[in-house]
Amino acid sequence: MSTTPASGGFANIGKTVVIKGDISGSEDIYVDGQVDGSVQLLGHSLTIGPNGRVHASVAAKNVTVGGSLEGNIHATERTEMRKSAVVNGDVQTRRIAIEEGAYFKGKLEILSDNKAAAPGVSAAAATVSSPKPGSSSPEQNK
Repeated sequence: MSTTPASGGFANIGKTVVIKGDISGSEDIYVDGQVDGSVQLLGHSLTIGPNGRVHASVAAKNVTVGGSLEGNIHATERTEMRKSAVVNGDVQTRRIAIEEGAYFKGKLEILSDNKAAAPGVSAAAATVSSPKPGSSSPEQNK
């Protein structure tokens, strides 16, 4: 699968490029260099190549990580971590793909398609992790 977008512009940050500061834009970006700061690509995609080193909070439509990313990810559509990825930070996304071998440390929040994610996720987590009222454990039945 090609990382080149089907429409719109495309920016490539090469292996020897170091950017310190905030990046925003209206095109997809491929990072194989180093970025320190923040990346805002609302409606567009960020791809971090295998040599890419990003120390930034990221907000984009799609985020694909092949290198390392230290910072939080907010993807309005999809996040993908390839087998060479090293991600340290919290992820909010609608869809996630983590290949075997990828390293991820942080909190994952799957966003709902039609409503705010926090209430639904919290309720689901509470339902799964807490026993139902009135249920008895094997310890109580002895």
